[in-house]
Amino acid sequence: MNLEKNKTYTAECSSLGSEGEGIVKIDGFTLFVEGMLPGEKAEILIVKLKKNYGYGKVMKLLEVSDKRCEPACPYIKTCGGCSLQHMSYKSQLEFKRQKVKDCLERIGGLKEIDHMDTVGMDEPWNYRNKAQYPVGLGKDGKAIIGFYSPRSHRITDINSCMLQMKNADKVIKIFKDFINDFKIPVYDETAHRGLIRHILTRTGYSTGEIMVTIVANENKIPHTDELIKRLQNIDGLASIVLNINKDKTNVILGGKCITLWGKNTIRDKIGGISFDISALSFYQVNPVQTEKLYSLAVEAAGLTGNENVIDVYCGIGTISLFAAKKAKHVHGIEIVPKAIEDAKHNAEINGITNADFEAGKAEDILPKMFANGTRADVIFLDPPRKGLEPSVIDAVCGMEPDRIVYVSCGPATLARDMKLFAEKGYTTNKVQTVDMFPQTGHVESVVLMTKK
Repeated sequence: MNLEKNKTYTAECSSLGSEGEGIVKIDGFTLFVEGMLPGEKAEILIVKLKKNYGYGKVMKLLEVSDKRCEPACPYIKTCGGCSLQHMSYKSQLEFKRQKVKDCLERIGGLKEIDHMDTVGMDEPWNYRNKAQYPVGLGKDGKAIIGFYSPRSHRITDINSCMLQMKNADKVIKIFKDFINDFKIPVYDETAHRGLIRHILTRTGYSTGEIMVTIVANENKIPHTDELIKRLQNIDGLASIVLNINKDKTNVILGGKCITLWGKNTIRDKIGGISFDISALSFYQVNPVQTEKLYSLAVEAAGLTGNENVIDVYCGIGTISLFAAKKAKHVHGIEIVPKAIEDAKHNAEINGITNADFEAGKAEDILPKMFANGTRADVIFLDPPRKGLEPSVIDAVCGMEPDRIVYVSCGPATLARDMKLFAEKGYTTNKVQTVDMFPQTGHVESVVLMTKK
């Protein structure tokens, strides 16, 4: 059967893809269909065809899985933020455990591993302490603020988001009214003209402090005093920042920030440790699960107070400071200089003196440390989604730590890297998944590797 675009076919979903999309086979041809679950049958409209696969859209469900639930969000059909709202939360947790298991077995060839149940949330809603809203104009010339639709830069206009902490909704309303009332030009990414590009909100979960960041194409915005006055009606507002991004780029934040009102940072606490967070700081978006994730990582390391620890990709020092309370000394490495400044500051405000931090690429610093004779008892690895460079793995294994704790946001690269570690004599017998991003396909994992 040769499938045709814009035609409808009846087929059954056999499994789920990496982001929770349904996988449907029609005469051996693979279709990815968002919103379908295994065992469900549907009438499917073909919307795009490639040489070896295509994309379909559910027109009518004919048979429904018992794992299905009704999505709670009114924007579910157009917003690209959540891919799993149609799946019960218990099923989401199992999907994420299985997703990591499949990657480790298929890519890493690692089959003799115990995969623990995913650590979930009691309330998997309104958990995000950070929102990044693109700003545009609707067909009526009015401001729209929301999130991009799937695989596009079309903005789904929203009034609220069920994943964000609730004060973020008030920020959306204030900015829509402000832009409309004063005819503030919004950014057109095609023409590279306009002023307001994005609106960001950050919330200190433990303190309630809120930072609002305006990403603009110029060094100032008009009617600033009026904007500040309106934003001050938000409970907990502690900082208003103008971020300047004049580049023709999809990168949201520019490098320069001007504090328009309030403090340069807001504060949050995780596990009894305080963190000051700036507009440019990397900080995990789910504080409830972050404490669970990092507690599991430090627990896996088995620290007794006598260990020398290296924390690679340390960010603003979150794992480093958790570990420093139980280790002899911690050395953090991070490529972003501003993050290292934040890490040093966060160590200072917590009175932690047994941690130091170094800015630079892990693939440059670690091989030099190894060549100079540096050794570590425990090494933490928390890399970006692309995983580790081979030179980092070589240097880590060369240092011969007793334990390596790998915190991963990318199951495929985790599997690839674990295979390389296994070839160098490091193995694991347990993987713990943690649901940092309920209602989405993303998952974090904690793995302890020990030398054979």
